[in-house]
Amino acid sequence: MDIEVTGSLMQSYSICKRQVWLMAHQIIPDQEHPYIEIGRLVDDNSYDRDRKKIHFENVVLDLVRIDKDNLLIGEVKKSSKAESSARMQLLFYLYKLKQSGIVAKGQLLFPEERKREIIELTPETEDQIIKSIEEIKEIIQKEKAPAFSKIPYCKNCGYKEFCMS
Repeated sequence: MDIEVTGSLMQSYSICKRQVWLMAHQIIPDQEHPYIEIGRLVDDNSYDRDRKKIHFENVVLDLVRIDKDNLLIGEVKKSSKAESSARMQLLFYLYKLKQSGIVAKGQLLFPEERKREIIELTPETEDQIIKSIEEIKEIIQKEKAPAFSKIPYCKNCGYKEFCMS
C-alpha cells in the first residue's frame, strides 16, 4: 500500500489517531458539521490580499507571501484551541518544501482572535515530523481503526456520530 501523508493527516495525528485512520481510508467527516463549515468560511474569507490555496505535491498552502525577502507560508485556522496540531501541520508543510529545496518560514494565523505565530523548522521539529510521518503510516496500515477513546475534541468533531453511535 503506497501511503502519502498529507497536512490534514498530520493535523489529525496530533488530535486523534482514530481520525487519522478514518481520513486515510476515505471515510469523510460530516461536511455540514457546523465547525467544519465555520472553518471553511474563516479560511475562504480571511487574508484576501495574499495568494491562497497553492497546491504543491500533496500539500495545499493557505497563503504564500514574501516578507522581508523570506518566503512565508501561512496556515489559517478558526481557533487556537488546537494550536499544537495546527503547528504540526505547518511544520509538515515546511518540511515538504525543504525536501524540494525551498526554504520558508511559517505563520499560524487565527483571524477571529487576531493572533499570529511564526513557525520555523528546526532540527528538533524536523525529527518530530519524520517520526510522526512514520507513526501515521503505521496507523494507516492497520486493518482496523484504532479503538474509540473519548477526548475533549470529540464534542466538536465531524466524525462524532461515526465514533460515538
